[in-house]
Order: sequence, then structure tokens, then C-alpha cells
Amino acid sequence: MMMRNLMSHRRRERGFTLVEIMIVVLIIGILLAIAVPSFMNARERSRANACRSNLRQIQAAKEQWAMANNQGPTATPDWSDLVPNFIQQQPSCPSGGTYTIGNMSTNPSCSITGHSL
Repeated sequence: MMMRNLMSHRRRERGFTLVEIMIVVLIIGILLAIAVPSFMNARERSRANACRSNLRQIQAAKEQWAMANNQGPTATPDWSDLVPNFIQQQPSCPSGGTYTIGNMSTNPSCSITGHSL
């Protein structure tokens, strides 16, 4: 009787089988396959939104510069015209693009595709 209890007790302490561990790894892999692309898309959307916000700030600074200096639609401000009087510092694209100010009749633009006003 004592031997039977000891053997059944040992069987319960064995731990996880290889199949059980592989099932857990498979489930984690499936969850990661779903979560990682979603995270990457959310990160890129966030960067694009931040870039659009920068472009709106540049546009507002251009308009303030044009009104303060009595400039027309063909005038083209430079960064030195806008910083620091109309915008605190020159913004940078979070995705690594470069901004083009353009003249007063065009919107500022970013070199990254999809980052536009």
C-alpha cells in the first residue's frame, strides 16, 4: 500500500511533457504573429500623424511670416525666416524624412510617401 502511494506521488511530480511545452510555444508563436504586425502598423501610423502635425506647424509659421512681412503667394520663406520667430525650432520627421517648406501657395511637404497634409 505504501509503495503504491509513493509511485503515484512520483508520477504527479514529473513535470510537463514535451508535447505540452510545444503546444504552449505554438500558442505564444501564434499570438506574436498576430500582435507584432499590428504593433508595427500602429507605430507607423503614429509617426505619420506626428509628421502631419509638424507640417501643420510649418504651414502656420509660413502664414504668420507672410502676414508679418507683407509677402504674397509667390514668396518662399527659408528656415532662418521661420525659426525662432514663428516656430521654436526646426521640426524633424519621426520617420527620418526631410521637410520642404515651399512657397506660400503650396503646402510644406515631407520626403516620406504618405506623410502629407
